[in-house]
Amino acid sequence: MNAREAFARLQRLKIPVVATADAAAALGQSTYAASKTLSRLAESGLVTAVRHGTWWVGASPDPYRLPEYLTAPMPSYLSLQTALHLRGMVEQIPEVFYVVSLARTKRIATSPGVFSVHHIAPELYGGFEETTGGVKLATAEKALFDLAYLSGGRSRLFTAVPELEIGKKFRWLELRRWVGRIPSARARTLVEERLERFVGRRATAGR
Repeated sequence: MNAREAFARLQRLKIPVVATADAAAALGQSTYAASKTLSRLAESGLVTAVRHGTWWVGASPDPYRLPEYLTAPMPSYLSLQTALHLRGMVEQIPEVFYVVSLARTKRIATSPGVFSVHHIAPELYGGFEETTGGVKLATAEKALFDLAYLSGGRSRLFTAVPELEIGKKFRWLELRRWVGRIPSARARTLVEERLERFVGRRATAGR
Protein backbone atom coordinates (compact mmCIF):
# COMPACT_ATOMS: atom_id res chain seq x y z
CA MET A 1 0.00 0.00 0.00
CA ASN A 2 1.48 3.34 -1.03
CA ALA A 3 1.38 6.51 1.07
CA ARG A 4 -1.38 8.15 -0.95
CA GLU A 5 -3.74 5.20 -0.54
CA ALA A 6 -2.96 4.86 3.18
CA PHE A 7 -3.58 8.55 3.78
CA ALA A 8 -6.85 8.41 1.81
CA ARG A 9 -8.07 5.55 4.02
CA LEU A 10 -7.27 7.53 7.16
CA GLN A 11 -9.07 10.57 5.79
CA ARG A 12 -12.19 8.46 5.16
CA LEU A 13 -12.45 7.94 8.93
CA LYS A 14 -13.48 11.63 9.08
CA ILE A 15 -11.81 12.22 12.44
CA PRO A 16 -8.74 14.42 12.97
CA VAL A 17 -6.99 12.12 15.45
CA VAL A 18 -6.38 8.38 15.25
CA ALA A 19 -4.76 5.87 17.55
CA THR A 20 -2.36 3.38 16.01
CA ALA A 21 -4.83 0.56 16.69
CA ASP A 22 -7.63 2.41 14.86
CA ALA A 23 -5.31 3.12 11.95
CA ALA A 24 -4.40 -0.57 11.81
CA ALA A 25 -8.09 -1.48 11.44
CA ALA A 26 -8.62 1.13 8.73
CA LEU A 27 -5.51 0.06 6.84
CA GLY A 28 -6.07 -3.66 7.26
CA GLN A 29 -2.69 -4.04 8.88
CA SER A 30 -1.24 -5.30 12.14
CA THR A 31 -0.55 -2.68 14.80
CA TYR A 32 3.17 -3.02 14.16
CA ALA A 33 2.76 -2.56 10.39
CA ALA A 34 0.38 0.37 10.90
CA SER A 35 2.92 2.06 13.18
CA LYS A 36 5.50 1.76 10.41
CA THR A 37 3.05 3.12 7.83
CA LEU A 38 2.17 6.07 10.06
CA SER A 39 5.84 6.84 10.61
CA ARG A 40 6.37 6.92 6.84
CA LEU A 41 3.36 9.21 6.44
CA ALA A 42 4.78 11.47 9.16
CA GLU A 43 8.09 11.67 7.29
CA SER A 44 6.13 12.80 4.25
CA GLY A 45 4.28 15.45 6.28
CA LEU A 46 0.88 13.80 5.79
CA VAL A 47 0.30 12.95 9.45
CA THR A 48 1.81 14.23 12.69
CA ALA A 49 2.68 12.33 15.85
CA VAL A 50 0.78 13.94 18.74
CA ARG A 51 2.23 11.57 21.33
CA HIS A 52 3.12 7.88 21.44
CA GLY A 53 0.36 5.93 19.71
CA THR A 54 -1.70 9.02 18.77
CA TRP A 55 -1.61 10.72 15.38
CA TRP A 56 -3.06 13.85 13.83
CA VAL A 57 -4.32 13.25 10.30
CA GLY A 58 -2.64 16.21 8.66
CA ALA A 59 0.47 18.34 8.92
CA SER A 60 -0.54 20.89 11.57
CA PRO A 61 -2.33 19.66 14.70
CA ASP A 62 -4.99 22.00 16.08
CA PRO A 63 -4.42 21.89 19.86
CA TYR A 64 -7.90 23.23 20.55
CA ARG A 65 -9.46 20.14 18.95
CA LEU A 66 -7.26 17.61 20.74
CA PRO A 67 -8.70 17.40 24.30
CA GLU A 68 -11.55 14.96 23.68
CA TYR A 69 -9.18 12.59 21.88
CA LEU A 70 -6.57 12.80 24.63
CA THR A 71 -9.11 11.98 27.37
CA ALA A 72 -11.15 9.39 25.41
CA PRO A 73 -13.28 7.53 26.24
CA MET A 74 -14.09 10.24 28.79
CA PRO A 75 -15.42 13.50 27.31
CA SER A 76 -13.76 16.87 27.83
CA TYR A 77 -13.78 20.52 26.76
CA LEU A 78 -11.48 23.54 26.91
CA SER A 79 -12.12 25.69 29.96
CA LEU A 80 -10.51 27.66 32.80
CA GLN A 81 -7.79 30.13 31.74
CA THR A 82 -7.70 28.80 28.16
CA ALA A 83 -11.41 29.43 27.61
CA LEU A 84 -11.29 32.73 29.50
CA HIS A 85 -8.54 33.88 27.14
CA LEU A 86 -10.35 32.71 24.03
CA ARG A 87 -13.54 34.38 25.28
CA GLY A 88 -11.70 37.69 25.70
CA MET A 89 -11.87 37.77 29.50
CA VAL A 90 -8.14 37.23 30.13
CA GLU A 91 -5.45 38.96 28.08
CA GLN A 92 -2.53 36.70 29.00
CA ILE A 93 -2.11 33.54 26.92
CA PRO A 94 -1.85 30.48 29.22
CA GLU A 95 1.34 28.44 28.96
CA VAL A 96 -0.64 25.19 28.90
CA PHE A 97 -4.03 24.17 27.52
CA TYR A 98 -6.58 23.84 30.34
CA VAL A 99 -9.21 21.13 30.02
CA VAL A 100 -12.19 20.06 32.14
CA SER A 101 -13.19 16.42 31.86
CA LEU A 102 -14.86 13.43 33.42
CA ALA A 103 -11.43 11.80 33.18
CA ARG A 104 -9.06 11.92 36.13
CA THR A 105 -6.88 14.95 36.70
CA LYS A 106 -3.55 14.69 34.84
CA ARG A 107 -1.05 16.45 32.62
CA ILE A 108 -0.56 15.22 29.07
CA ALA A 109 2.50 16.21 27.06
CA THR A 110 1.97 16.35 23.29
CA SER A 111 3.82 17.78 20.32
CA PRO A 112 1.56 20.90 20.17
CA GLY A 113 1.89 21.56 23.91
CA VAL A 114 0.98 20.42 27.42
CA PHE A 115 -2.64 19.79 28.38
CA SER A 116 -3.68 20.24 32.02
CA VAL A 117 -6.78 18.05 32.50
CA HIS A 118 -9.00 18.59 35.55
CA HIS A 119 -11.71 16.24 36.73
CA ILE A 120 -15.18 17.54 37.50
CA ALA A 121 -18.22 15.70 38.84
CA PRO A 122 -20.74 14.50 36.22
CA GLU A 123 -23.50 16.81 37.54
CA LEU A 124 -21.25 19.82 36.86
CA TYR A 125 -20.00 18.69 33.47
CA GLY A 126 -21.18 20.78 30.51
CA GLY A 127 -21.61 24.43 29.69
CA PHE A 128 -19.58 24.38 26.48
CA GLU A 129 -20.29 25.17 22.85
CA GLU A 130 -18.90 23.41 19.80
CA THR A 131 -17.53 25.87 17.27
CA THR A 132 -17.80 25.46 13.52
CA GLY A 133 -14.20 24.23 13.63
CA GLY A 134 -15.08 21.42 16.00
CA VAL A 135 -13.64 22.98 19.16
CA LYS A 136 -15.52 22.25 22.39
CA LEU A 137 -15.14 25.50 24.31
CA ALA A 138 -16.64 26.47 27.65
CA THR A 139 -18.87 29.51 27.70
CA ALA A 140 -17.48 32.54 29.53
CA GLU A 141 -19.79 31.83 32.46
CA LYS A 142 -18.89 28.14 32.74
CA ALA A 143 -15.17 28.84 32.42
CA LEU A 144 -15.39 31.25 35.34
CA PHE A 145 -17.48 28.78 37.33
CA ASP A 146 -14.98 25.99 36.66
CA LEU A 147 -12.18 28.26 37.85
CA ALA A 148 -13.97 29.05 41.11
CA TYR A 149 -15.03 25.45 41.67
CA LEU A 150 -11.64 23.88 40.95
CA SER A 151 -9.61 26.50 42.81
CA GLY A 152 -10.47 24.70 46.02
CA GLY A 153 -8.39 21.67 45.04
CA ARG A 154 -5.30 20.51 46.88
CA SER A 155 -2.97 21.70 44.15
CA ARG A 156 -4.01 25.33 44.75
CA LEU A 157 -3.41 25.74 41.02
CA PHE A 158 -6.15 28.31 40.43
CA THR A 159 -5.90 30.44 43.54
CA ALA A 160 -4.02 33.22 41.71
CA VAL A 161 -6.60 34.59 39.29
CA PRO A 162 -5.53 36.91 36.46
CA GLU A 163 -7.30 40.21 35.97
CA LEU A 164 -10.69 39.54 34.40
CA GLU A 165 -12.52 41.62 31.83
CA ILE A 166 -16.25 41.11 32.34
CA GLY A 167 -18.14 42.22 29.23
CA LYS A 168 -21.66 43.58 29.04
CA LYS A 169 -22.90 40.33 27.48
CA PHE A 170 -21.75 38.23 30.43
CA ARG A 171 -24.75 36.22 31.69
CA TRP A 172 -24.74 36.50 35.46
CA LEU A 173 -27.87 34.38 35.80
CA GLU A 174 -26.15 31.59 33.88
CA LEU A 175 -23.26 31.73 36.33
CA ARG A 176 -25.69 31.53 39.24
CA ARG A 177 -27.42 28.56 37.62
CA TRP A 178 -24.18 26.59 37.64
CA VAL A 179 -23.52 27.52 41.26
CA GLY A 180 -26.99 26.23 42.10
CA ARG A 181 -26.16 22.82 40.64
CA ILE A 182 -23.49 22.12 43.27
CA PRO A 183 -25.01 19.40 45.48
CA SER A 184 -23.24 20.37 48.71
CA ALA A 185 -24.42 23.52 50.46
CA ARG A 186 -20.96 24.03 51.96
CA ALA A 187 -19.29 23.66 48.56
CA ARG A 188 -21.79 26.14 47.08
CA THR A 189 -20.92 28.67 49.75
CA LEU A 190 -17.19 28.26 49.16
CA VAL A 191 -17.61 28.71 45.40
CA GLU A 192 -19.76 31.81 45.96
CA GLU A 193 -17.05 33.26 48.21
CA ARG A 194 -14.39 32.62 45.58
CA LEU A 195 -16.51 34.23 42.86
CA GLU A 196 -17.04 37.26 45.07
CA ARG A 197 -13.27 37.47 45.51
CA PHE A 198 -12.70 37.08 41.75
CA VAL A 199 -15.28 39.52 40.36
CA GLY A 200 -17.26 41.09 43.22
CA ARG A 201 -20.60 40.38 44.85
CA ARG A 202 -22.44 40.69 41.52
CA ALA A 203 -21.55 37.10 40.75
CA THR A 204 -23.95 35.68 43.31
CA ALA A 205 -26.40 38.58 43.62
CA GLY A 206 -27.19 38.70 39.90
CA ARG A 207 -27.80 41.77 37.76
